Amino acid sequence: MRRPAQTLLLTLTGIGLLHATLFTDLYLRYVKAGLRPPLITSGVVLLLLGLAAAAARGGPERAAHDDHDPGPGPGPGHGHGHAHSAAPPVAWLLFLPALSLLFYAPPALGAYTAARSNAKPVAVQKGFAPLPATSPLPLTLTDFTKRVQQDPSRAIRTRLVRLTGFVTPAAGGDGWYLTRIIFTCCAADSQTVKIRVYGSETPPANTWLAVTGTWHSQGALGTRTAQPALDAQATRPIAQPVNAYTDDLPLTPS
Repeated sequence: MRRPAQTLLLTLTGIGLLHATLFTDLYLRYVKAGLRPPLITSGVVLLLLGLAAAAARGGPERAAHDDHDPGPGPGPGHGHGHAHSAAPPVAWLLFLPALSLLFYAPPALGAYTAARSNAKPVAVQKGFAPLPATSPLPLTLTDFTKRVQQDPSRAIRTRLVRLTGFVTPAAGGDGWYLTRIIFTCCAADSQTVKIRVYGSETPPANTWLAVTGTWHSQGALGTRTAQPALDAQATRPIAQPVNAYTDDLPLTPS
């Protein structure tokens, strides 16, 4: 890889990062929302470095000439400078992620990933505030799991709740789960939280739904033996959230 190509790679990567963070929401498929400012800064720095490198060498045409110029004579240090600055051929593969930021949006993580990833551990919560009287009660999948398995008051027992997530079919086609994929930092460390749904035919995988129902009685409520599961009374398709890799409260009306 010659120096003009290295300069172009810096510039393309910078432009790609700025495109993904400033003009689209594509960066949310790679990292959590809080990392947007560092990505913007990185994009600006890479773009400026690429432009500065091009300007310092008089532009791509001048750089290409310098890399192939054998020098004024056969003495030491002449005729072989380009060999010392060339990167290995495999370095050309670095253009693929740079170009993907501009021209290719990776598919969103969904049911395929959720079915094969580790369940997110639910942190232990020592105290629980009284549940509001709202019905149906909007909860995140994590909060529902905590109420089912840790709340000694068993306040969730008869409450009508509303949860949102996407559909992950159970193994062997035996039912389905309402699912959220959560980024701790980025896609590489994603984890899932899933609620088993009963009383409803399995919708197509990756369908985003608002599900209204009550706790499916299985196990001792308020202990780890209780299954985080729901007897569905109603399901309704919803639009996928812009930031799909969080476990946010439902925003759709009942």
